[in-house]
Amino acid sequence: MRAVLVVNPHATSTTGRRRDLLAHALASELRLAVEQTNGRGHASELAARATEAGADLVVVHGGDGTVNEVVNGIMKAGTGTRPMIAVVPGGSTNVFARALGVDPDPTGATEQILEALAERRLPRRISLGLADDRYFTFNAGLGLDAEVVHAVEEVRGSGRAISNSLHVRKTLRHYLTGHGRTARLTLELPGREPIPGVHLAFVSNVDPWTYWEKRAIRTNPGTTADGGLGVFALTSMKVPTVARVVGQLLRSGEAPPRAGALIREDDVPSAHVRCSEPVGLQVDGDYLGTRSEVRFRSVPGALGLFGPPAETDTPAAGD
Repeated sequence: MRAVLVVNPHATSTTGRRRDLLAHALASELRLAVEQTNGRGHASELAARATEAGADLVVVHGGDGTVNEVVNGIMKAGTGTRPMIAVVPGGSTNVFARALGVDPDPTGATEQILEALAERRLPRRISLGLADDRYFTFNAGLGLDAEVVHAVEEVRGSGRAISNSLHVRKTLRHYLTGHGRTARLTLELPGREPIPGVHLAFVSNVDPWTYWEKRAIRTNPGTTADGGLGVFALTSMKVPTVARVVGQLLRSGEAPPRAGALIREDDVPSAHVRCSEPVGLQVDGDYLGTRSEVRFRSVPGALGLFGPPAETDTPAAGD
C-alpha cells in the first residue's frame, strides 16, 4: 500500500524522536513517503499532491488544523482517486480523532493503523461538513466561538502557549464586553421557516463538539460522522440562558441540552445562515474572517477513515 505521512513538526505534542519512531513503524508495513509541513496551507498542498500521485493512504500527524488542511487537499485535488486517511494525534485537543475513536496517544494510534493493516480491515466511510467551499471534520461556527478562535490565534501567533483555560478567559472577555450580544443571524433549516434573531450558530459534523480536557462537550449528541449535520443556535445571550446552557454542556451524560432560546437539530442535510452584518466564521478551529452568509451542507461518505474500528467512535459520557 502506497502511503504518505504528513507531519506538522510544530504540533503541540509531537517531537522529533516520536516522528522518527512513527515513520519507522509505518514504513515496516507500507511503502511510505514522509513529508513535513513548513507553514499554513502546506499540508493541503502535500495532500493534494499525494492524491494526484495515486497514494492509497494519507497519514496525518498533527493537530486539528493539520487534519483539516489534509482533508481539504484530498477533497479538492484535481485528479486521482481519493486516498483513505488515518490520524495520529499531535495537537492539544484533537477533536476529530478522539470523536472517531482514534487513540489520543500517538503510539496507540499508530498501533491502531498497524492492526488495521494486519487484519486487512476496510476503512470506515465518514461524512464531512462543507461551509461554502471549505470542508470541515468536526465543527464550524458563526459568532462568539469564531471571535474567540480569532483571539486565541492572535495569542498563538505571538509565540505564547495556548490552553483550555485561555479559551475560557477569551470567551468570558468577549461575552462580558458585549461581543455577539446583538442578534445578527437568521438561520434557515430544511422544512422550517427562517429563524431570525440568532446570536450564534454552531454546526457539527461529529459528536462531541469539542473537549474540555478529558470531558466531552456535547452540543448535538445525536450527530455522527455517518449522518448529517448537527445545528446548535441561541436566540438569547442573557446571563440566565447562557448559564443554563453552559451548565448542561459541562455536565456528564448523553442528554441533549435544552432551553427555550436554544435551537438544536441533529442529522440535517444543510443549513443556511444569513447575517445582517459581517460575522466571524471558524472552521475546525481555524478563523476564516467575516462572512455575510454561509451555506453549510453535509457530504455523505466523503472519505475512508483507516485505523480504529467503527464501534469505538462514540465517546463515553463525561469523557
